[in-house]
Amino acid sequence: MKRWRMIPVLLATLIVSACGTETGEPTSEGRSGDDTEPGAVEAAGPEPRLAVTYDGGVLVLRASDGEVLLDHPAEGFVRANPAGDDRHVLLSTSRGFEALDLGSWTHSHGDHGHSWIGEPRLTGTVFEAQEPGHVVHHEGHTVLFDDGTGSWTVFDPHDLADGTPETDRDAADQAHHGVAVRLGNGNLVHTVGDAETRTGVRLVTPAGHELAASDACPGVHGEAFAGEVAVFGCEDGALLVDGRTITKVDSPDAYGRIGNQAGSEDSPVLLGDYKTDPDAELERPTRVSLVDTRKGTIRLVDVKASYAFRSLGRGPEGEGLVLGTDGRLRVIDVDTGRTTATIPVLDRWREPVDWQQPRPALEVLDGTAYVTDPATSRLHVVDLARRRVTDTFDLPQVPNELVASAG
Repeated sequence: MKRWRMIPVLLATLIVSACGTETGEPTSEGRSGDDTEPGAVEAAGPEPRLAVTYDGGVLVLRASDGEVLLDHPAEGFVRANPAGDDRHVLLSTSRGFEALDLGSWTHSHGDHGHSWIGEPRLTGTVFEAQEPGHVVHHEGHTVLFDDGTGSWTVFDPHDLADGTPETDRDAADQAHHGVAVRLGNGNLVHTVGDAETRTGVRLVTPAGHELAASDACPGVHGEAFAGEVAVFGCEDGALLVDGRTITKVDSPDAYGRIGNQAGSEDSPVLLGDYKTDPDAELERPTRVSLVDTRKGTIRLVDVKASYAFRSLGRGPEGEGLVLGTDGRLRVIDVDTGRTTATIPVLDRWREPVDWQQPRPALEVLDGTAYVTDPATSRLHVVDLARRRVTDTFDLPQVPNELVASAG
């Protein structure tokens, strides 16, 4: 395993491209992170905002009324990932991971907080990566994985407000489409594989010493937390990482792939997709998986409609949410597997074969679900308590990816 530590350099005006310096080094223009940032005004409370990517750029919307606050052009296919501080979004671009300030944030002061709003903008901070992949936030740390090098970068996302986050970097033995996560105790879990195959995970100390490992997870993909247990999907089940213990949970089928997951700190049960055809160009499953980390079991639930990889979410009480291709949002009790509500949101839709093409995306913020509708260039607002759509916003572009920030 390769290992190194890096302190970022503050650049006043220059952003170095990904091919010009070592992968993963953040560069920035810099800005103040205190309550007196230029142009910011104090608000009566948090102002949630949304980042919506489209073919050619990214929009920033005010979540309350859908007003477009920023339309930033960008070349190539742009992905959006929450940075973990309820303020910034990390855009995966040809440069690497670029920090987008949504311009809305809250500073907590013990028993109260002060909320501020300003203009959204690209900050100039870039974490360089050959192939920017998964972004994982947990316990105050954000980890960026570079599929092109097999390396990852760890930092405190709250330091993005200053534009100069200190970073730790490390790398797997071989590059692969992987993921890494920093645990609350400082240990780190990362996937193992190469360009052709992925086989499992390693649990290492902050110094890089191996504590545990498992190669019993063919095709390992993705990560989410169920309570404090990290869950990694496999082609035949899931791996559970609890402290220093790694446990394999087998799927009911010989090939039962879990590749996309939605976890909740309020629930020990993970919601995942579930596919059974290894030869399908695009399988359109109707069953989801519920991985119970207490019992080490997988329950399958038929939601009576197919869904896509952006269709899974969790509600404010840990309930499972699945957006079906019939246009309905299902609310699932993850402890019993029972569907407790079905909310009409969209017209029927069909998942495109190319994963980069737009499809409806689900994003949840507290008790509100946001659902994009590429067919009509709209965004729907769903009140989960009232079980209905309460607002719909017209968008100037066809939406693709969606990230919500509490502000």
